[in-house]
Amino acid sequence: MNCSIDTKCQQLDRSMMDQWGAISFPIYQTATFAHVGLGQSTGYDYTRMQNPTRKQLESIVGYLENGLDAIAFASGMAAIATVMELLKPGDHFIIDEDLYGGSIRLFNEISKKNGLTYTAINMSREDIRPYIQENTKAVYLETPTNPMMNVTDIRKIADITKEKGILLIVDNTFLSPYFQNPLDLGADIVVHSGTKFLGGHHDTIGGFVVVKDQELDERLRFIYKTTGAGLSPFDSWLILRGIRTLAVRLERAQENALKLAYYLRTNKHVTRVIYPGLPDHPGHEIMKKQARGFGAMLTFEVDSAEFAHSILNNVQLIFFAESLGGTETLITYPITQTHADVPQEVLEKNGVTDRLLRLSVGIEGIADIICEFNRVFAIAEKETSKD
Repeated sequence: MNCSIDTKCQQLDRSMMDQWGAISFPIYQTATFAHVGLGQSTGYDYTRMQNPTRKQLESIVGYLENGLDAIAFASGMAAIATVMELLKPGDHFIIDEDLYGGSIRLFNEISKKNGLTYTAINMSREDIRPYIQENTKAVYLETPTNPMMNVTDIRKIADITKEKGILLIVDNTFLSPYFQNPLDLGADIVVHSGTKFLGGHHDTIGGFVVVKDQELDERLRFIYKTTGAGLSPFDSWLILRGIRTLAVRLERAQENALKLAYYLRTNKHVTRVIYPGLPDHPGHEIMKKQARGFGAMLTFEVDSAEFAHSILNNVQLIFFAESLGGTETLITYPITQTHADVPQEVLEKNGVTDRLLRLSVGIEGIADIICEFNRVFAIAEKETSKD
């Protein structure tokens, strides 16, 4: 059935419904499975390898991303680390220079130790061709990027990687499969932090790898079962539950984000608002072409570090926390939180300063979010004017 993305979020794999017809798929909280007899199996042996609850979740995430298969991991970083195991010592890969700090930490501390090298460029502005080497095996990007919200043309990059026989890996966490499907645009592998919009309630940790190639899937499945990074049954169930409301959560959060972006522009202490939904964002037209929406993430910059610190010290309705994608609005300070391990020269080049704040906009009443900002801006102005 060719359903809308909204309906897809509700349609779990009907072929896997249990014998009692449970609408909320059961949690199979078991480590092992009994066999009927020698050579006879239910299809499940050991939860590290597979579990019905996790299989149900993988089925729906693969369905949402239009992939052949999805693999559920204990975290987004476990998913990315597994993908990097596809490469071998001596291989080279290209990354976007503006990425989640945890990914950069993995590449610097683990990938390099394993004999890999990489080149970081701004893929929203630079052509990747001059950076492709004989040993280049993959391109890794986010779009929009974290935290500078740069937008890369996925199909344009995919045309190049296919020509060169290089894997294209896209982290789709910021938009989720509700707004963007990189596999449809030519990507080979899509990764997600399921902790974020897919889970949607800040109550579990998870990650996903989605592919459309059988051989690639088999290799990733082998690495996955060997390293033992699978998502637990209970956490699988939590993310299954979260996906049921993905459509309504993201529509409301995106609506709030656009209104908040325009509001923030009216404050004299806000020097920059970066949100792809604003028509003057450099990636606005690309987003309109390759995505169904602009998402709920935005970044803004204020005129001093002291003003930023005051905001963080005085928010109440908005939570000062390091994550994104839940129902609540969160404010994050990238320079000390998500990007604390990124080298200073990289932060400076990308524009990640002590005046930069990132917002994951929630589904609260927008008037209340704006009222909260009016309050904290007034406090910040009073506190910084004393200096």
